[in-house]
Amino acid sequence: MLDNKLKIGKYEFDSRLIVGSGKYKNFSMTKDATLASNSNMITVAVRRVNITNPNEENLMDYFNNTNITILPNSAGCVSANEAITLFRMVREATGIDIIKMEVIGDTKRTLYPDVIETIKATEVLAREGFTVMAYTSDDPIVAKKLEDAGAAAIMPLASPIGSGLGIQNKYNVVFIKEAVSVPVVVDAGIGCASDASIAMEIGADAVLTNTAIAQAQNPILMAEAMKHAVFAGRMSYLAGRIQRKAYASASSPVSGLVQFDV
Repeated sequence: MLDNKLKIGKYEFDSRLIVGSGKYKNFSMTKDATLASNSNMITVAVRRVNITNPNEENLMDYFNNTNITILPNSAGCVSANEAITLFRMVREATGIDIIKMEVIGDTKRTLYPDVIETIKATEVLAREGFTVMAYTSDDPIVAKKLEDAGAAAIMPLASPIGSGLGIQNKYNVVFIKEAVSVPVVVDAGIGCASDASIAMEIGADAVLTNTAIAQAQNPILMAEAMKHAVFAGRMSYLAGRIQRKAYASASSPVSGLVQFDV
């Protein structure tokens, strides 16, 4: 039986696909693509997209009466203190306590995370009752430190944010999955549906993608493709793939064949 429930801290989701809200032409398209993806969670860079000011166009208004959870993220923060202050303000304004921790160390080229500052911020906010989903490098040692700091989910990058390069080191994702007991969500660098399926096939608990959907020529169609890819990848992982072999192996038995006179 396929268990498709994603459990992160005290939260439970029916979908293992998480989507982003950036790079769409407007909030209506953001909503339409999110609904097409069948995702239950959309991450929002709260320093760039309004979810706290009711007097301006507010993304949260578009998701009223849906089952979609808003996941604030701290994109744009470069220190633990910035991220901590931001999330305290967000919880005060919205009541949301499930967050995506994102502290960037290189803001110019790679957008790689500052894992030291990420760990610091995770420790503080986890103690304050936040459910922290931590964006990090694909390093199993760091992943374990984040879990020890209180992270409810580890979110290793597949490749640089927005690059569309897919998973550059599948082994590290597997190592992270072995190192921690919390869910592992492959985040950043997903370019197409097959990338998402591969992430799930190697054992990731979920996938987060934004640019691959928002910047596709047909975002709605790509969102649907991602939905099916994540589901199929999960099914394939649970089914158990065959072992790889160096040489051919006949599908039919080679002994006891019917003999024909020639």
